Amino acid sequence: MTDDLAATVARAFAADGPLARSDPNFLPREAQDTLAARIAGAVADRETLVAEAGTGVGKTFAYLVPLLLSGRRALISTATKSLQDQLFLRDLPRLRDALRVPVRMALLKGRASYLCRHRLIQAQVGAQLPDRFAARALHRVAQWAQATQSGDLAEIEGLDDRSPVIPLVTSTRDNCLGSECPEFRTCHVMQARRDAMAADLVVVNHHLFFADMALRDSGVAELLPTVDAAVFDEAHQLVEAGVQFLGTTLATGQAIDLGRDLLAAGLAHARGLQPWNELQAGVEHAARELRLACAGEQREVRGMLKRRWEERSAATEPALQALADAALAAAQALAAVAEAAPDFPKLEQRARTLAALAGRFGGEAAADHVRWIDLTPQQARLVESPLDIREMLSEQRALAPRAWIFTSATLGDDEALSWFTASTGLEDAEKLRVGSPFDYPAHARVWVPARFPLPNAPGHAAAVGALAARCAGALGGRTFVLTTTLRVLPVVADAITAQPEAAGLTVLVQGTEPRRALLQRFGDGRGCVLVGSASFWEGIDMPGDALQCVLIDKLPFPPPGDPLVEARVRQLRAQGRNPFDDYFVAEAAVSLKQGAGRLIRTETDRGLLVLCDPRLRQMAYGRRLLAALPPMGRLAEEEQALAWLAELAAAH
Repeated sequence: MTDDLAATVARAFAADGPLARSDPNFLPREAQDTLAARIAGAVADRETLVAEAGTGVGKTFAYLVPLLLSGRRALISTATKSLQDQLFLRDLPRLRDALRVPVRMALLKGRASYLCRHRLIQAQVGAQLPDRFAARALHRVAQWAQATQSGDLAEIEGLDDRSPVIPLVTSTRDNCLGSECPEFRTCHVMQARRDAMAADLVVVNHHLFFADMALRDSGVAELLPTVDAAVFDEAHQLVEAGVQFLGTTLATGQAIDLGRDLLAAGLAHARGLQPWNELQAGVEHAARELRLACAGEQREVRGMLKRRWEERSAATEPALQALADAALAAAQALAAVAEAAPDFPKLEQRARTLAALAGRFGGEAAADHVRWIDLTPQQARLVESPLDIREMLSEQRALAPRAWIFTSATLGDDEALSWFTASTGLEDAEKLRVGSPFDYPAHARVWVPARFPLPNAPGHAAAVGALAARCAGALGGRTFVLTTTLRVLPVVADAITAQPEAAGLTVLVQGTEPRRALLQRFGDGRGCVLVGSASFWEGIDMPGDALQCVLIDKLPFPPPGDPLVEARVRQLRAQGRNPFDDYFVAEAAVSLKQGAGRLIRTETDRGLLVLCDPRLRQMAYGRRLLAALPPMGRLAEEEQALAWLAELAAAH
């Protein structure tokens, strides 16, 4: 079987094969052939393979072609919903048609991605909308609902993921009525699951995969035992997703949602039988007090802030008790009217679950777990989670023989790919590293300024901005500045605009507009500098001349005050390992490769990477981090860097 599949896959990628016949731009690539052959072997023999494939290898086709040609049932998990859509709507249909294989495909997302017709009807009748924009969005959803087949909200052009309407027209595990729902027969969530169970190839995302392993709420846990192969693309994000979603979470937003749903159902089906307004107010007040207790003096939060559990645990105890009391009072009131409508038993179950969660976080954390608090402008999330996904993945791999394939452009900086395999329990897997086919020595340069403030110096962020202005001025824009923290974004942006070289440049800053809008404004890059933090380090594809200079402000070491980081350091010390070498430097190497990966996206791209951290020259670990990057030409002085940018500008 191995030889048969490998031979069929090799023919598909050949210069006169079906892929070349269907696409005049297709060119065979040795690196892609190598990767596809190894994946074909793993699929045929039900083996575990961890494969790092550099930018430009074509790893998506390298795993899709063997899966499609194998005739085996398969699950593909990728990092985000947008990548899911790209696979399902673009890559898979194209390959299925080229290879002429009769494969049934399905896309499965979490229930928050699908319209709930029952809740849409409720929202149209009684929702309290914050403004006219929300009212307009609800009207658009209602119109779209009349024609949609899938119920996937991604079909609605321009609907913001953060719209307050989305929780009103989607279900959660807590508020879904299941078979009691009057709209059960036309339920989009149930239809998506039925489609997935009937398909040969199902596309999910990492968050859904792990959340379902923990909660068994989306169909993946039922699906996984039926597949012969599981492929995880963008696998470098697996551990983070697993830690977030395998854990136990209590969110203040969850309590506020309960209060809102309790009030709506109470007034609709049992008005006057219980003090619904007071019960809702009690739950909501307790939730808001818990968020304030979690925040402490940190009242203003931008983005997301992680806080140590130990910092706020004493302050949260009374608030957790108050929330448990309010949730139990709501549960008792709901139990008294359980016969009045199918909503009430489900609401009672939600209230009792909330009370139990509040009680759990009022006690001690489980052994080998870590607790922390995620603060956002809207809510606080209390999280208790395992430190890695070793145990969970090992259990799944032991259940039945199937192929497990993990692939990404960045899985470590050593041949054993130990950054990834150690935290996933995959040390025993077959490993493959396939380098990028791009000519980095000819097309790319890297420069580490020698005379530059250290990252902890007061003037560092301003110096990064001033240097970015000089680089962007020489190039005519087409520049990204990537920072390791949100805090320095305005400092860097102000320093750019203050420089004479920035005259005529447009400086775009993360947070001033949604990411998609900023990238649209950046466009072809002419005259533009974009300053962004974490969400711009990966998942952004700017091929061609649009992006030819990337500056990274400092080495992306994990933040030492982060509770997860501290817990991992304690774990490594207990194992007798060196946390700095084995964790901090390894994490920085992977993140640096991700950030640098924005620069060269095709065979003809050219560019300059500037690393504004002199520790790369001064410290021994600097050699290891530079060696982890693609083999770019090294520059020594700013004059050389500006001359290279001028050369790129002249060729544009």
